[in-house]
Amino acid sequence: MKQLTHYDIKNKQEKFPITIVCDAIRTPENIGMCFRISESFGVEKIFFHANSPTPLNRKVINTARNTIDKIQHDFYTDFNATIEQLKAEGNTIIGIEITDKSINIQDFNFKNHQKIVLLLGSERNGIANINLVDATIAIPMYGSNSSMNVIHSLAITLYEITNQKKKK
Repeated sequence: MKQLTHYDIKNKQEKFPITIVCDAIRTPENIGMCFRISESFGVEKIFFHANSPTPLNRKVINTARNTIDKIQHDFYTDFNATIEQLKAEGNTIIGIEITDKSINIQDFNFKNHQKIVLLLGSERNGIANINLVDATIAIPMYGSNSSMNVIHSLAITLYEITNQKKKK
């Protein structure tokens, strides 16, 4: 067995109709990882709040590892207006959030939704206006902790979506 380098690996570069909206994520490392994970899973676009660290931030740059220029991104000031516009464009808004109506991620049929917006809440308070979503999904956890890092939950969700959409 031989370990492969980055130069040995040629991924099938594919885009999925997925947009990420980060609801006031403030940690530069989380912003950078959002770029890196989103690019890895073929996300079309990311929206960040205007007060979030920018792609010029040194920690964002280091964490994103050369993916910032490979994925469309934009900034918003009005969260509600951004979500309403994305809905008007035919997107299903899915919050990654624990609510009394959340569906376990593996039970949610992502194939039934053509264009998906994944809504990520802030590190501390979650999604500000949960009533704007069409559905919420939750990742089952089996330890005593009831939450995980927002970008870890994004990675798990993107894996589940792309896995479902790739299956015939």
